[in-house]
Amino acid sequence: MSLRRPSIRRALTAALTACLIGVTGCSSQGGGGRTAINYWLWDANQLPSYAKCIAKFEEQNPQITVRINQLGWNDYWTKLTASVVADSAPDVFTDHVGRYPELLKLGVLQPLDELPATSGIKDTDYEPGLAKLWTGPDGHRYGVPKDYDTVAIMYDKTKLADAGITDAQLADATWNPTDGGSFEKILARLTIDRNGRRGDQKGFDKSHIKQYALGTDAKVDYAGQTNWSPFALSTGWYYTNRPTWGTRFNYDQAQFQNSLAWYVGLSQKGYMPKYGQFGQSVTTDQQLASGQVALSLNGSWMLRTYANLKTVKLGIAPVPSGPIGHPVSLYNGLGDSISKSSKHKEEAAKLVAFLGSDTCQNIVGTDAVVFPARPSGTARAIQTYRKAGLDVTPFTDRVKTGQTALYPLVYHGSEISSLMQPTLDSVWIGTTPVSAMTGLNTKVNAILAGK
Repeated sequence: MSLRRPSIRRALTAALTACLIGVTGCSSQGGGGRTAINYWLWDANQLPSYAKCIAKFEEQNPQITVRINQLGWNDYWTKLTASVVADSAPDVFTDHVGRYPELLKLGVLQPLDELPATSGIKDTDYEPGLAKLWTGPDGHRYGVPKDYDTVAIMYDKTKLADAGITDAQLADATWNPTDGGSFEKILARLTIDRNGRRGDQKGFDKSHIKQYALGTDAKVDYAGQTNWSPFALSTGWYYTNRPTWGTRFNYDQAQFQNSLAWYVGLSQKGYMPKYGQFGQSVTTDQQLASGQVALSLNGSWMLRTYANLKTVKLGIAPVPSGPIGHPVSLYNGLGDSISKSSKHKEEAAKLVAFLGSDTCQNIVGTDAVVFPARPSGTARAIQTYRKAGLDVTPFTDRVKTGQTALYPLVYHGSEISSLMQPTLDSVWIGTTPVSAMTGLNTKVNAILAGK
């Protein structure tokens, strides 16, 4: 997901216009003496599930009306930022770990442990580590987990079989930054040039590819969630000096730089598309569906999209095991937050607590759009997919076994992303050596230090 910083002036105009046409629900008085609170989310796929949850919540809380507003990702953050500036933010909104540090720094988030309905929430109510992401440096809770994301390989089982590779071989693949391990051998075998030669055959033409082994995002960003991160993390490397609220990045370390060099080097070998080859709009699921790639590294939030692909016999495998002896997936999740400016914080807290409860999470899990933050909800999602003939445990097993790494939770995320992106692009293109990340790391750390 993009973390571009919206223009405050443009965002303010959008929010005020929205208020005039009733999008943001600027009135807070419901009919019949009911208290109306506003709830925002961006994911249209999750809207039906949360509409069911909110209908159940209103049954249990007849004195409260909830107005749901769903906006696309970019519009969501533009209007949310503007509403914060205009002091008209929604009572409750879906929050993202890449965004909430900036909102916290602005002082616009309500500490949830100060409200009766959310004060008793425990970290152990949720999958391990998720609640930690929503605890600020001051020790207060600013979000209640609603789901979680992990990363796995989604692939075309037919293409795998045609290459003579078994599902078990992919699932058991190993990787290292020196020669790519058995995983790179699989990538070579799955790559086919225009003459029908595979990447491990004599005469292979890496400049004219008919089928790439591995699809890729349009960009590699500073978190690398669905591209380089599983490889770097499997060396024992981590982004910052602490799991959350780090004060120093580690992009100058050899483990990271060697992993990134290996990843972008796949393009030079012909196993992966080159930078910008499919443009900005062709996503990895579309690359897989088109038959141009055999494997797609992606997150669990895209699972339903892949499951619905008509042209692919879908299989799911864990990311390869690295030098530390097992796979590692980046791990994060969304949460629900309350605006500090809300005039109905107690009612808002009741909604947030309900959305994070087993009652709601089981509804979301049964619909299987995402993996809910509570174990019972995840179990429902696994069961739903199993009934449809799809084994999704390569996503969920990472959490079960603790083979995860938390998303790098830091201040200045948007600023760091903007600073790093040009260098990351040029490293992938091949015009800048990966060693340039050392100097860039110094600049990033200066931002974190507030310099």
